[in-house]
This record gives sequence, structure tokens and C-alpha cells, in this order.
Amino acid sequence: MNELSQLLELPEAEKVKRGLVHTPAEIAHQPDTWGSTLELFRGKRAEIQKFLLGAGITGATTCDVIVFLVGAGTSDYTGQAISHLLRKLWRCEVVAVPSTDLLTQMEELILPERKYLWISFSRSGDSSEGVAVLAQARERYPEIHHMVISCNPNGRMLRESTGNPKALGICMIDEANDRGLAMTSSFSNMVVFGQCLAHTASLEAYEPLLQKLAAAGKGLLPHTADCAAALAKQGYTKAFFVGSGPLRAVAKESALKVLELTAGKTLTMTESALGLRHGPMAALDDQSLFVCGDKRVQGYERDLLREIGAKKIARRRVVVGGSELASDSYAEDYLAPAGAVGIADEYRAPVDVIFGQLLGLFSSIRWNLMPDSPSPNGVINRVVQDVNIYS
Repeated sequence: MNELSQLLELPEAEKVKRGLVHTPAEIAHQPDTWGSTLELFRGKRAEIQKFLLGAGITGATTCDVIVFLVGAGTSDYTGQAISHLLRKLWRCEVVAVPSTDLLTQMEELILPERKYLWISFSRSGDSSEGVAVLAQARERYPEIHHMVISCNPNGRMLRESTGNPKALGICMIDEANDRGLAMTSSFSNMVVFGQCLAHTASLEAYEPLLQKLAAAGKGLLPHTADCAAALAKQGYTKAFFVGSGPLRAVAKESALKVLELTAGKTLTMTESALGLRHGPMAALDDQSLFVCGDKRVQGYERDLLREIGAKKIARRRVVVGGSELASDSYAEDYLAPAGAVGIADEYRAPVDVIFGQLLGLFSSIRWNLMPDSPSPNGVINRVVQDVNIYS
């Protein structure tokens, strides 16, 4: 029985006592939920196609719509994880813009006389900034079309999209509405939904790819859980996650999971494979864990792994999903899921993020925290509230 299974098999009373009721199960069930998200999309596909056409998304090479992918924290990284794929398949400009930036710099970010579609992601649909930025955008720029994708059917962002002809609200499956503090299955399922969006006109081509992703995720979980648990017991004080292109979002989300679930006891940093040498490498030391795994830039990552090893500036190096690097012996751990060969980097986020989630979970346990609510002083909360909004 692997380390994650052991947590899942604990008596319910012990789960409650240790704050393990939700987070382990929410990480573990992810691959089993992605097919349900596909079915949700399939059921709403006609409605979505009609809405996108009305917003000007036609797939033509002359499409002049600017798509903003809007969210904060993990929800922002959701947009970053799918922006490359959407740009490629929709043939228009797609930019991930944090809702926190839009709230303070909306006028600077909106170009006059241009068509916009905002796709907002939110687990709760109730965060102060997320609600406020949509309200302000609808008041100041009523011509913008809005799609809201949320995991909470009762959230304000969904409720306030009802009855608006230029808005479409979509509630995710209930299994994606994480009850733990840290977003895990919410992230991967919203990314899967975003990949479905990219394939609105070619959903049949995406389905076998999603099946490969689900199989890879299931195969990755047991060994990755054991590896993450073993690494967590070593008590790293720093963790560096490197990702490039569409996998930069995975690096950011993995770093956030470790930071949140350890209440900052493990400090984290993210960079691209080529960006690390331009200053951030100075923070690496013998208390650091280094994680990478981009296939597209594997040559650069191979050089980086070799250099870090030669300089002895990280205690351990981990490659996630980069099976092509596994023969080089420049890292101590290789986590390459079987069946993932041929999956492009644009699609890998739901699978590759699992390692960061598990490392956060087991590091939280290592620091004697409660993963479901790891912030003992209430510094961070499941839903960001009580933010003063200034017009």
C-alpha cells in the first residue's frame, strides 16, 4: 500500500483529528473525475458553441477578439495553463490576466474599440476581487462577453451571470469543488474544461487524449506519493520548480501548493529553464529541492540539471514527466508516467501538477500541520474575503 493509500484508509476519527478528511481524497480522485468534466462539457457544447460564436470566436485566421483568462492564485494559473492551447486552436490573441491586476489597472489593460471575451475561473465564485472585477467590467465595458467557470453553484459570480445575454455561467462537477483549503482537483478539472473549450470544434479528437491523461495520472499516483512522502520527511526548507511555456503554470501551481500547505515553512520559487541562471539560482543551497520536467526544452533542462549537480547547490533533483531525461542520470528521482509518451506539453498540466500537490500534502504532515486547514493563525483562508474595493 502506497503512502497516499495509507492516508485514505485511516479511520474517519483520525482523519478529522489530523485534518486529512478532504485533501488526500481530493488529490487521489482527480484522474477519475476528468471524464466527468468531459461529459459536462459535452452536454453544454451546443450552448457554448453558440455563445462563442456570438462573442466572435470563429476559429478563422482573421479573428480579432482578445480573450482574457481571468482568475486569482490557482485560478489564474488555470488560465496560464491553457492559454497557449487556446491561442493555437482558436487563432486569436489569448492572455491570462490576474483578476487582481484587472481590478486595479482595468483601463490600462483594455484597448479601446477592440472586442473582448473574458473567461473567468474561480473555485468558490465568491472571492471579493473576483466578484468586484466582473461587476466593474460590466458597468464600464458592457460590450464585453463573459464566460464564468466556477465550482460553486451558489457563488455570486455564477448567480450574477444569470439572465445576462452577454454572459454564460458554467458550474463544474461537484467533485471539483474542493472542501480543503488548497485547490487541487478544482485546478486540474478546470484545466481539463479549458482544454475542452479549446477543442469545442474538435471534441472527438480530444477525447482519446484525455483518456491517456487519466491513465497517466492513475499510473503516476502510487509511486509519486511514495516519492513525495520520502522527500517531505527530509524537511527541505526550499523548493524550486522550473517550468517553461505552458508548464510554467504547473511550476507556479506546484510551488503554491507547497507554500500553502506548509504555511510557508517550505519557501518556494518558480522560474523558466533559461531564466533560473539570471539571478534566482543564487537562492539554491544544500537545503533545496529542485524540480523540472519540460519535454520541449529538455536540452536546456539537462544542462541545468548537470550544472546544479556539479555546483552541488541542491540536495536533490526531481524530474516530473520528462521520460526523455531519465537516461541521463542527472537527477535522483524520475517520475515519468507510463502512457504519457506523445502527450504535448500543452496538455500535461493535470498530470504533472500531481507531484506538487502530493509534495505539499506530505510536507504539511511533516511540519505537523493539518492539510485541510494548514494555516494555524488564519493567515490564509479557503476563500479570500473582506477585501476593501476602491473604485
